[in-house]
Amino acid sequence: MKDRFISGYNDFVLPFVIGMIFILTYLVIGIIRIIVQLPAADRKKFFLSLINPRLWVINLKDIICDVLLHTKIWKRKPLLGYMHSSIAFGWFMLIVLGHIETWLFVPDRLSTFYYPVFFRFFVMETDHTLKGSFFFFLMDFFLLVVLSGVFLAMFKRIRSMMFGMRRTTKNQIPDRLAMYCLWAIFPVRLLAESFTAGIAGGSFLTRPMYWLFSNFLTNTYHILPTWWAYSTLLGTFFVLLPFTRYMHIPTEAFLIVLRNAGIKVSHPRKGYSIAQIYSCSNCGMCIDACPMMGQKKNLRFATVYFNRLLRRRNWARCEESADKCLMCGKCVAVCPVGVDSCNIKRSLRGLRAAPAPADYSYFTSYSLPEGVENSKEKVLYYAGCMTQLTPVISKAVAAVLDHAGVDWSFMDRDGGICCGRPLILAGRDERAQEMIRRNTELIRQSGATTLLLSCPICYKVFRENYDLKGIRIVHYTEYFDELVRLGRITLRNSGEKIVYHDPCELGRGCKVYRQPRRVLSAAGELVEAEKHHDESICCGGSLGSLTLSYEDRKDITLKALDNLMYASPERIVTACPLCLKTFSPYSPKKVSDFAEVVAQNMN
Repeated sequence: MKDRFISGYNDFVLPFVIGMIFILTYLVIGIIRIIVQLPAADRKKFFLSLINPRLWVINLKDIICDVLLHTKIWKRKPLLGYMHSSIAFGWFMLIVLGHIETWLFVPDRLSTFYYPVFFRFFVMETDHTLKGSFFFFLMDFFLLVVLSGVFLAMFKRIRSMMFGMRRTTKNQIPDRLAMYCLWAIFPVRLLAESFTAGIAGGSFLTRPMYWLFSNFLTNTYHILPTWWAYSTLLGTFFVLLPFTRYMHIPTEAFLIVLRNAGIKVSHPRKGYSIAQIYSCSNCGMCIDACPMMGQKKNLRFATVYFNRLLRRRNWARCEESADKCLMCGKCVAVCPVGVDSCNIKRSLRGLRAAPAPADYSYFTSYSLPEGVENSKEKVLYYAGCMTQLTPVISKAVAAVLDHAGVDWSFMDRDGGICCGRPLILAGRDERAQEMIRRNTELIRQSGATTLLLSCPICYKVFRENYDLKGIRIVHYTEYFDELVRLGRITLRNSGEKIVYHDPCELGRGCKVYRQPRRVLSAAGELVEAEKHHDESICCGGSLGSLTLSYEDRKDITLKALDNLMYASPERIVTACPLCLKTFSPYSPKKVSDFAEVVAQNMN
């Protein structure tokens, strides 16, 4: 192969060049802005991550899996996963192969950044070689892969149910324009490369089309118009990118680098949060996942629309959406990009002024029960507010611990201080710190080496927000599983058909799935709900929502119960006092706490 043109230039590349310069400038400015807006500690983490070889490997793996191959979508919805990965990975390979061809055949042009993109226009085939044929085949193959993804994307707009999606995102005008450009780019590229196949060569896709067109079209007259069209579509798409859902294409890789560096949300629309909301692909997977979406009136509160409002700085509607959210984390679990929308909403709540002054004077009235302080007992049990309101749980926990001969104490037997999680969910982190400080003092005074929790809400906040170095923090499902495996308690199998409900904070929040199932399998016949593990449906009683009505909560509860009744269980078991209290009035079957089942089936 050799150059067709001495200059290596044609005016048709101008739209592409202008679009590329625009988007690269926008990206550089945006990245600098994000880094500047990061808190000093996070900025340090980011720069240190850039010189960490281990993180480079992790970043590369995550970018390949999440940005190019979309493995998270493949696992949930294979056809949708193929659609996304065929376009992303196929396009990436076309770019890579274009550069390799340029390097092999016309290396002097590698520094001209547009040349590999329009390689088939600027070169001519001088002789047939195996190497050339191999690259012709690869280019045609990956172009076909991309075209198949584009076809599926078009079809998805008509029949989304085939892709496992009941609802899709409503696109706005800029999104539609960018979408139509994206749909047209690759068919037009196929035409352009087909018209030049007689000059620059081609393979199984472009050669037949060249022969077909040559029978009724004068190919040489159509070469330049089609390459102009291809360049114009690319340039237009790049200019539209920052104002559309497709901005996730260049932004997601940077988000992965920030996330793996350990950066956290500190403001709803600064720094890390900006990278997240611009990485949202508006795929709409969070719409079907959200438990509030059972009612059509709540569709506007879906996370995808919250992200869109946040990009536009529509603060009033953003606050309304943030206050309505259950904070169950299901949208985060199913998000293929991993946008941490719950923490963005929580940080938005925190921008509002507190409605009333805080009074912590009552803290002094709480102390450890008699005999607990400096007792050096190994296990300190903290029941928490919701367990105190559901005493059947703390009684069952006490029965199991006593039966196993555990050396333990009851920290809040006579009442105690809230763990602080409700205030954190409301965005009142500073106020929660006062509770955290006092609880930490009491726990340290106890001399315990293990802190045992029966409430997932408490468990999550103790793990993430407390500084209890040297003290093991464990949920009772994990601890009882250890007791069973160590033989300190043995269970008889009742044969009762049991379904386990994964509480939001314990499952999606803390990734505790195996331990409760292992124990319950020893106590009865364990069956699964239709949706379980990280797709488990919130009970509806979540402390996260500040404004969700009683009627809406009841609707969510009933849908969660329908999901749990999928395998016709005889009993529903959960490991959260809030879920137990929420399900019990409406459940057609008995609802029990995990500790109750263990206590009832001990030998």
